[in-house]
Amino acid sequence: MSGAVVLIHGIRGASTIWRQQLAALERAGIPALAPDLPGHGSRRGTDFTVEAAMEVIDRAAGELADRGPVLVAGISLGGYLVLHWAARPTSRPAGVLAASCCTQPRGVGLAAYRRVAQAVARLPDGGAHLSDTLSRRLLPDQGYTDLVAGGVAVEVMVPGLTAMAGVDTEQDIRAIEAPVWFVNGRLDHFRIHERRFVRAASDGRLVLIPGATHLVSLTHPVAFNRVLLEFAGDLARRDTTMA
Repeated sequence: MSGAVVLIHGIRGASTIWRQQLAALERAGIPALAPDLPGHGSRRGTDFTVEAAMEVIDRAAGELADRGPVLVAGISLGGYLVLHWAARPTSRPAGVLAASCCTQPRGVGLAAYRRVAQAVARLPDGGAHLSDTLSRRLLPDQGYTDLVAGGVAVEVMVPGLTAMAGVDTEQDIRAIEAPVWFVNGRLDHFRIHERRFVRAASDGRLVLIPGATHLVSLTHPVAFNRVLLEFAGDLARRDTTMA
């Protein structure tokens, strides 16, 4: 199977959340990269900005450009970012997999989320204990291990949400010419605009994973991997047909 995959993690996490996906892609013979976003993982301590995140995705996609069609996938914040990146005229992804990011990150909802993040950030430990407790309760053991392996950057929540206020995801989706698969856990709370987002895509598909919550790739990795590999295979077949 030809082609390659770039994986972009969500807010507070790091590239280690993709360990199970990277293993599945390796078994399938598909090259993949999972970089850390600014302010996260190996880049923790640097400033998070949307433009700096675009540069990270640019570099990763560029490194894989000679391996065939590049599928760019992201979850939560990473999903919003890959959609924003794919909408730029200079970006040429073969496909975009956007997971857990089907609520427009603007207006009252984002403002309320940011106020909660600001309140949590004022806790003595910046919300680290709360984050860890919730992660232990909501994730399976392997998912929790993969999440914390790269460090959990609780300090990036407020600047990250603030930076995303300038992003219009529905507008981004309308500008993307490549196929877009929206992958959500059926129990995810970020599904408010999923039907609208799918309709906005020129070639969109919605995939719901039963029983899964927001961090679908960590809670239901086997089901998520199946979708990821199916999409990568579909893009590879399209590329072969067009060659």
